[in-house]
Amino acid sequence: MEALREPLPATLRITGYKSHAKEILHCLKNKYFKELEDLEVDGQKVEVPQPLSWYPEELAWHTNLSRKILRKSPQLEKFHQFLVSETESGNISRQEAVSMIPPLLLNAHPHHKILDMCAAPGSKTTQLIEMLHADMNVPFPEGFVIANDVDNKRCYLLVHQAKRLSSPCIMVVNHDASSIPRLKIDVDGRKEILFYDRILCDVPCSGDGTMRKNIDVWKKWTTLNSLQLHGLQLRIVTRGAEQLVEGGRMVYSTCSLNPIEDEAVIASLLEKSEGALELADVSSELPGLKWMPGIAHWKVMTKDGHWFSEWEEVPHSRHTQIRPTMFPPKDPEKLQAMHLERCLRILPHHQNTGGFFVAVLVKKSSMPWNKRPPKIQGEPVEPREPVRSSPAHPAEGAAVDPAEPESKPASGMDDTDMTERSENVENSGSKKDGVCGPPPSKKMKLFGFKEDPFVFIPEDDPLFPPIQKFYALDPSFPKMNLLTRTTEGKKRQLYMVSKELRNVLVNNSERMKVINTGIKVWCRNNSGEEFDCAFRLAQEGIYTLYPFINSRIITVSIEDVKILLTQENPFFRKLSSETYSQAKDLAKGSIVLKYEPDPTKPDTLQCPIVLCGWRGKASIRTFVPKNERLHYLRMMGLEGLAEKKKEGTVMAQESADSSGLPEDEVSAEHGAEQATSAGASEDASADTSEDASADPASDPSGPAPREAALPR
Repeated sequence: MEALREPLPATLRITGYKSHAKEILHCLKNKYFKELEDLEVDGQKVEVPQPLSWYPEELAWHTNLSRKILRKSPQLEKFHQFLVSETESGNISRQEAVSMIPPLLLNAHPHHKILDMCAAPGSKTTQLIEMLHADMNVPFPEGFVIANDVDNKRCYLLVHQAKRLSSPCIMVVNHDASSIPRLKIDVDGRKEILFYDRILCDVPCSGDGTMRKNIDVWKKWTTLNSLQLHGLQLRIVTRGAEQLVEGGRMVYSTCSLNPIEDEAVIASLLEKSEGALELADVSSELPGLKWMPGIAHWKVMTKDGHWFSEWEEVPHSRHTQIRPTMFPPKDPEKLQAMHLERCLRILPHHQNTGGFFVAVLVKKSSMPWNKRPPKIQGEPVEPREPVRSSPAHPAEGAAVDPAEPESKPASGMDDTDMTERSENVENSGSKKDGVCGPPPSKKMKLFGFKEDPFVFIPEDDPLFPPIQKFYALDPSFPKMNLLTRTTEGKKRQLYMVSKELRNVLVNNSERMKVINTGIKVWCRNNSGEEFDCAFRLAQEGIYTLYPFINSRIITVSIEDVKILLTQENPFFRKLSSETYSQAKDLAKGSIVLKYEPDPTKPDTLQCPIVLCGWRGKASIRTFVPKNERLHYLRMMGLEGLAEKKKEGTVMAQESADSSGLPEDEVSAEHGAEQATSAGASEDASADTSEDASADPASDPSGPAPREAALPR
């Protein structure tokens, strides 16, 4: 209790992929943390931040500074600005220490299909995306993350968080987690149910473990909260268990220490799984983390202070509020076999954190109710193959025929599948090839914004050959994974997903409400027709696209990078002769600027940088969002330069920002509005797309784009 009365210390996690993360760590340790030494704020000595002992590779740190002091104190202003800016460009996550534990215990690998059931606001989701991209040289890992949240507004916050990591392997969907639809995927021409390798189930809870940062909990807390949430938590984790593959791992977590929301849910799930699930012993997986074992005995208390130790004691009048699943199992042998002590309870006073509960479950076999043979309702069990074009043109024929009956040879038919079947039949008229439209309106009322459809570019689209030729794209480039968000008119932006996510999208558009997926890789130039290629590269997707590009690449030195990032439109003569000799013969248009670190000069920047640029008549400019620009300058130790330039470059950009909408048509504007109106996060409204000034392809809904945006 004493620990809970103290404010929560600020913690941060270095995100991003390996080589960049190492550079940020280097910069933090050698510059920002050093500046905090011997500082006193409000009479309190600032302790130098320390790494969390249990987090791998020193990538998570905690300080004794509360979040409030960090925001208010003038001596810490520079450090705070650094945190805000780096958070916006996705290089740091300000995340509570205990919330970093569930993704670590999921033990996800790049080939895993992962479901995050209650994902908003998204800090755990970003951890999972990083795990997919453990090897930066693989632009499209085989795995993916489907991040779900029931709240439409919070989904946009989730999009904002995930966008910072620019991954083609993340999809944000909007469903009630307790009835999240079963998805189908195409496996060698057969429709199969998608089972996930890893599921994160961080359920809604009463939040008594968050009292140190959410002061409201002190006033609002009552035992009733847990009694009301228990049923929902159990339904969500059960739905997760059904969708987990045999041998897969699911993590259940809450930020509550109340056994009704913790062990009671796990014990009840284990009981009804009849041996299909078991608790994994993870005691050795996070060395350095202190925790208490799960408990096996507890009582249930009502709002007015009555305690019950078993279901039989509960009077009939209370039966709607208190359920039998809230009590520990009676049979001592059964209880012992559950190994509830394998759950982890994290207490605030052990390592100066919030309170938290985690349980790691492994699936041994199908859930008992899924083993029954399906009821056949006067329909053939084998799915009728809809008439479709030859497999040589998957983009045209890939749309599922919604009238196709669902067959579940290995598992029981549950009610949701039955309603899904009838509704799929009703919606059979509205499907276009290769278009993943919005979901059926009968099934889910669309709250908030109606999303644009996801349209894969057909195999023979005349749009693509000029792009392929201009950038000399490798024959291995997966062009069938390119999509746009419009069925009519000019395609303004091209996005890209991994082939596994394409499979999910194309086969489930009737079942699933997708809020966002894909990263932007190309944007149309507003005067594109006068260049050899109408589309320029987008910085957001450049790390994914770069491995496939074979022309228009200029290798630059660290000095060139400094000039390009601090000057608006440097003339060729300002750049090194090597850079000039590469640029002089290139046609006008979009280019890639690549910096390769020199290992013989350890003092210089040691991570590769890829920037999008534009070769004008006599100058080159970069198209890099402001935060990313500041990030690279900081990594090169040029923060002062970045500040000075603010008046020039950045101010020019900001004035353009105010007059032209950012060029993201994937509801980023919606996302920012939603998130700010929801007041959900300090930086939720910050836009991570490139600024409008640097954008010859400004959004159609904004004012007419200014030609002057292109360099001379």
